[in-house]
Amino acid sequence: MHNWRLPMTYQFNSYLVACFLAIFTASGLFAQEHARTPWGDPNLQGTYTNKTITPLQRPVGQSDKEFLTQEEIARLEQERLDRNESLLQASARKTVAGGNVGAYNNFWLDGGTKPTNRTSLIFDPPNGRLPSLTADADNRAAAYAAALAARGPFDSWEDLELNDRCLVWSAGPPMLPSAYNNNFMVFQTPSYVAIYVEMIHDTRIIPLDGRGHLSPGIRQWHGDPRGHWDGNTLVVESTNMRRTAANAAAAGGDPILLRAANGRTDDTIQVTERFTRLDDGTIDYTFTIADPTQWTRSFSGEFPFIPLPANELLYEYACHEGNYSMEGILGGERHQEAQATH
Repeated sequence: MHNWRLPMTYQFNSYLVACFLAIFTASGLFAQEHARTPWGDPNLQGTYTNKTITPLQRPVGQSDKEFLTQEEIARLEQERLDRNESLLQASARKTVAGGNVGAYNNFWLDGGTKPTNRTSLIFDPPNGRLPSLTADADNRAAAYAAALAARGPFDSWEDLELNDRCLVWSAGPPMLPSAYNNNFMVFQTPSYVAIYVEMIHDTRIIPLDGRGHLSPGIRQWHGDPRGHWDGNTLVVESTNMRRTAANAAAAGGDPILLRAANGRTDDTIQVTERFTRLDDGTIDYTFTIADPTQWTRSFSGEFPFIPLPANELLYEYACHEGNYSMEGILGGERHQEAQATH
């Protein structure tokens, strides 16, 4: 599917991940020029980034425009560079009490400056936008909105997004670009592919040995992946996606809201990912999502994982579920409720 070329980027036992690192570093398999592993599989190993300023959905005014010209790509990149410089030089300003404090410094954001040559990550449907919701999904969303208006946005910790709770963010599936920490390391053995994710330091472990999926009653935040090779492409099919028990807002860092239950908990989601190594070291990544309880049709997206420059590293993202802000957020809501009763 790839039509772009960019200018020249289950939680798992730490001991096993360390073994992966030692084995493949020692054998030199991280080198981008190796097309295949010693056991003959296509070699996807390396350190990559998927950051891009291309939006998930195509802007409404560009509904018939799938690709950007080289001039448009250069203009968008320059606009992002100029914006970053303007924010870096901006004077400090006082936060209004009760307002959204947002990010205190744009320096910490690293969503990239380059677009792909598409106008959206989604390429199917052809308009580059998410499909329409089903009537059932519309009704569930409306019921949630009504309940939220009645009880407030921070009734319990489950109302906080999963990334606020340091549970899930950008690890996938699908592995969408985010505001920062868009870096990944890929390791392989004959029986597994492991993808270490910088954001919240998750590691996806993908079996390649033909085993079946877990029973439907066992759900995981990143789903239950099973991989196989289709020629030179790694195909990963994930089911058993854990949905949040509370609401759509709790999906967290996921613009698709794939994990949102909205009152529904049955296992109806399937995500298919395809990883294809290109000659220049780039991985062409595509995803397809199907959930007949949420959308009227499946949809697909595509973007590149490009080699991370040698002078850039992956760092620990020291996020933890016992986030200190949780107590303050819920405590503030209880204080406002007490004031409202007086």
